[in-house]
Amino acid sequence: MYVNPGDTAWMLIATALVFFMMPGLALFYGGLVGEKNVIATMAQSFVAIGIVSMLWIVVGYSLAFGPDHGGIVGGFQNVMLRGVGSAPTSYAPHIPALLFMAFQMMFAVITPALIAGAFVQRMHFRGYLAFIALWSLLVYCPFAHWVWGGGFLGAGGLHAVDFAGGSVVHELAGASALAAVLYVGRRHTFERPHNVPLVLLGAGILWFGWFGFNAGSAGTAGSVAASALVNTQIGACAGMLA
Repeated sequence: MYVNPGDTAWMLIATALVFFMMPGLALFYGGLVGEKNVIATMAQSFVAIGIVSMLWIVVGYSLAFGPDHGGIVGGFQNVMLRGVGSAPTSYAPHIPALLFMAFQMMFAVITPALIAGAFVQRMHFRGYLAFIALWSLLVYCPFAHWVWGGGFLGAGGLHAVDFAGGSVVHELAGASALAAVLYVGRRHTFERPHNVPLVLLGAGILWFGWFGFNAGSAGTAGSVAASALVNTQIGACAGMLA
């Protein structure tokens, strides 16, 4: 394992691209709701950056990518990023471990924010803060370990392959959104989207960020990243036309 400058430069850019998706998500959701809920909806996306990032640094990364315990969760060896420095790890053998941690932190940040669209207008802000904090620690981190961190679903067991978060991010967020909707109950009022240009701007930013989200998941600036980038464009265009 060695630090490759080219791979490191690409992953720095990819990490920034994934982070840029958060304001894109805020604009996207903010444009879809009625005027009276714009600020609260956009704040939900932004506040996830602060809460989940700090939790990830303190203990989340260790729970997801720390040494395996029974295929269920990582340990506490990397709490407060202890031992996470410039040397590469087996998860990303050509970039610093600290950069791999930062890239994965962006995934951890955006996933709970995706769920917010399911219960927008129907959850108090304080309740949302508690929800994303607990969900990140009790749901996201263990599941990320199961698939990516050597747990029973991934390399340490059933060898499930998840490139760029198909299950860890999207299936998990979707299932959690469904559970949240069932809990809060049926929506009795519906407000028309108040600002379509915001929706389109947010969607464009998300599209742009996906190139870092998906191509960055290759971990290197090679042919796999190029393939992921092209497939991202094809998938997005095909979905839009459909």
